[in-house]
Amino acid sequence: MTGTNRKIVSVLEGKTVSPPPVWLMRQAGRYLPEYREVRARAGGFLDLCYSPDLAVEVTLQPIRRYGFDAAILFSDILVVPDALQRNVRFVQGEGPRMDPITVDEILQLSASGVIDYLKPVLETVTRLREQLPPETALLGFCGAPWTVATYMIAGQGTPDQAPARLFAYRYPEAFEKLLALLAEVSAEYLISQIDAGADAVQIFDSWAGVLGEREFEKHAIKPVERMIDIVHSQRPGAKVIAFAKGAGFNLKTYRQRTQADAIGLDWSVPLSFAADLQKDGPVQGNLDPMRVVAGGQALEDGIDAILQTLGNGPLIFNLGHGITPEADPDHVATLVNRVRGFAP
Repeated sequence: MTGTNRKIVSVLEGKTVSPPPVWLMRQAGRYLPEYREVRARAGGFLDLCYSPDLAVEVTLQPIRRYGFDAAILFSDILVVPDALQRNVRFVQGEGPRMDPITVDEILQLSASGVIDYLKPVLETVTRLREQLPPETALLGFCGAPWTVATYMIAGQGTPDQAPARLFAYRYPEAFEKLLALLAEVSAEYLISQIDAGADAVQIFDSWAGVLGEREFEKHAIKPVERMIDIVHSQRPGAKVIAFAKGAGFNLKTYRQRTQADAIGLDWSVPLSFAADLQKDGPVQGNLDPMRVVAGGQALEDGIDAILQTLGNGPLIFNLGHGITPEADPDHVATLVNRVRGFAP
């Protein structure tokens, strides 16, 4: 059940909370020594994602250390293609790899059994809700169809996702079918996380920024619009944050079309534009992660600019992308304390 005292839920309902609630993307991760210790004994990265005992532990670590207003499920966006039997693996020092998908394989893809495959992740969600402090929100998540598809087509991440863009031009019907299937499966996965105890869910479209205007409408907006419609229609009152990194001025249309309950902003979004977006509903973001690495005046100035511009409206304070392994844990403590000390 959603706790009425969870500040992030209040913001997602459109309320202004002061000081604003704060959590960080990738807040459980390699910048924390306690995470690195668990990761070292987990075996493979996916083993960590699929072990409820270990995934609960690393999700709780930053809550114990910093008292963030939300915990986000420790998992990965590529568990969905893994559940679709695409042979996902993580190569040390190189990142994710999987078997690149072909047109024929897209036509043969089946969503059958995906949620059963992901039951260990859902068990992690249930255990987290039981173990988290009552005032701490629990966030689930998944990748957006476009971003997940880019990895499925190339078999790995590429700088500008040229393989996926080319594939979409050459085989538009197959590509549309892939996005549609991912939208349906991912929406079902988000609903399962909500049913397991998540207070809200976030959709990560990390590669939205490489798309042209027409392609953004087809590949970023349309599938996420479908996902959020499914979630809202099947679970009325469920809250969805949509994060389309690099979307820039497309974010206004993105919000209107997708009906996301909050829009995540990357650090390149001008604060004046962010304030304009905030007039239509809650925003989340958008501190440059490098300011957390730098610390000092750079960190304080970045925090203050966001709070002064957006702190008088519905805001969830966050980074503009995930925290990096180079971040100093003490700088994160400074961030949390400075946000909590904000007085409009």
